[in-house]
Amino acid sequence: MTVSPKLGVVIVTYNASEVIRQCLESLLTAPGAGGLAIVVVDNASPDGTADLIERWARGEAEQAPDPASPVPLRAAPKPLPLAIRAPGEVAEGSLTLIRSGLNRGFAYGVNRGLEALKSRDDVAAFWVLNPDCVAPPETPGRLRDFAFSERFGLAGGRCRFYQRPDIVQTDGGKVSRSTGVCRGIHAGCPAAETPLPADDELDFISGAHLLVSRDYLDTVGLMPEDYFLYYEEVDWAFRRGTFALRVVPGADIFHRGGASIRSGTFARAPSSFANYFNHRNRMWFVRRHLTGRSSRALVWSFAKTLQVLARDGWPEAWALMKGVLGLAPPRRVRRSVADAAARAHAFPPSPHGPLRIIYKFCIKIFGSIS
Repeated sequence: MTVSPKLGVVIVTYNASEVIRQCLESLLTAPGAGGLAIVVVDNASPDGTADLIERWARGEAEQAPDPASPVPLRAAPKPLPLAIRAPGEVAEGSLTLIRSGLNRGFAYGVNRGLEALKSRDDVAAFWVLNPDCVAPPETPGRLRDFAFSERFGLAGGRCRFYQRPDIVQTDGGKVSRSTGVCRGIHAGCPAAETPLPADDELDFISGAHLLVSRDYLDTVGLMPEDYFLYYEEVDWAFRRGTFALRVVPGADIFHRGGASIRSGTFARAPSSFANYFNHRNRMWFVRRHLTGRSSRALVWSFAKTLQVLARDGWPEAWALMKGVLGLAPPRRVRRSVADAAARAHAFPPSPHGPLRIIYKFCIKIFGSIS
């Protein structure tokens, strides 16, 4: 008997109790939902996300419809069979919850989900999806059809803003070869009037909506885990060798963006937390993949710090600069990672000691502000 291949879905949650049910309902009520094998990896959310998922699956925690949702959602019939697993165990059935027990960042959660699905013979490709996303009914099927009929390494579809579904958040990404700065292709453009980019325009696919072939996983390996968050999918794409990056037409999702980590969106500036990790990891990425560009990236960073200082204030600018220099984060950023084990992974000692000279120089100039 031939078993139809399934598309594995990996959703990493951290403090996602307000959004995860909408995401899951949009997948489970889509046509062909039986062709999905969904794994939710909870990174020890202190807001009780994992417990909520268990109660929701039993039919005890239905979410009221969101009138602002760009996708009219209906509830999947409950109870739902939900397998509870630990990291390293194989996913089972159509819906699995992995309680990781610790928070070691986005890529850690993604990799535990990929490992749980890769062990299954019936899963032929993998879709990494953020919990603050909602999928239109046609998207899961289009991704599944693409994954089983096309040659690719990594692929994605259009991400639109949940709050402004008429506006593109990203159609994939480009990386500046001088500074390591990433930008979303077509970010802020009207969705109805903007064609998808050609495949050769892409440098990476957003980790919020990322399709991965089994060949890619077998050849390139898992997503790098040391970034904690930001730039892990960019680094992963830069390891692709001859694998192609692709865009899937009609496979849109609606993404709130930064629901748990307060990333910047069209409506708000990034927080100190987002600034620290984004710019620290950008410098790590430059040293790994853009040889000889660290000086240019550093000069750009000083200019960016001044811009953020003028626009958003000292805490955000100071977090950015400490991230760029690979130094310990400001107290407010460190407090945002509550667990001691998670902090040890998120904030390792900087291997770039010479940058401390620049740090001391900054202290002398800006010390009165801090």
